[in-house]
Amino acid sequence: PGTIMKTASAQLCLLAYLTLTVGLTLGLGPSKNTGFTFLLPAGSTECFYQSTAMNDSMEVEYQVIAGSGLDVGFALISPSGHRLVSDFRRSDGIHMVDPTADGDYRLCFDNSFSKLSEKMVFFEVVINSQSSAGGGQDEWLDIVTSESMVDYKMEDIRVRMDSVHLYLEKSRQVQAVLRAFEARDRYLLEDNLWRVSFWSCVNLLVMLTVAGVQIYTLRRLFDDTKRVRT
Repeated sequence: PGTIMKTASAQLCLLAYLTLTVGLTLGLGPSKNTGFTFLLPAGSTECFYQSTAMNDSMEVEYQVIAGSGLDVGFALISPSGHRLVSDFRRSDGIHMVDPTADGDYRLCFDNSFSKLSEKMVFFEVVINSQSSAGGGQDEWLDIVTSESMVDYKMEDIRVRMDSVHLYLEKSRQVQAVLRAFEARDRYLLEDNLWRVSFWSCVNLLVMLTVAGVQIYTLRRLFDDTKRVRT
């Protein structure tokens, strides 16, 4: 049993290495979108922190990629300490906080109910900052005013570029989720392949044993008839 658990743990580590990981921690860079894949040990709870500004919006999406049962507990706690979201033994979830408060939100993943199996979890945090959007609009307006580029319709160009940027961000989020689904499906396929191979070998062994017993029984029957005196 110890060897099997070590092998499963090694497979999970390899799968975590192959799965996309954008950052090691949350809130350490200017990026508003952060994804992370990590191993959640059995019987433990892991928490991550995301800093937000006032009146922003935050979207949190998580998914269990590998592990027995494919389920974890999830809690989202506000900077003031209020529990906004509480999921118990779920395989995935999407939660939105709008507007956000100024401070650090805590994202906790719970695997305390599982005493033997570790879980691989992928989650992504998307922050839509109103302040940065407003700053970008002011910069565009300054350009229009200072350079007098009315003929080029800078406002229309800005709207189109914002729309393209939004679609690209949505595409990137969908691709990240699809990669997480692919990693989970690959883990399930490998696990099912191991089970099919194991039980196939067991059935083959049983068939060979039954065939050997039948041959031995038939030979004993013929040997008994030769020993009968007439």
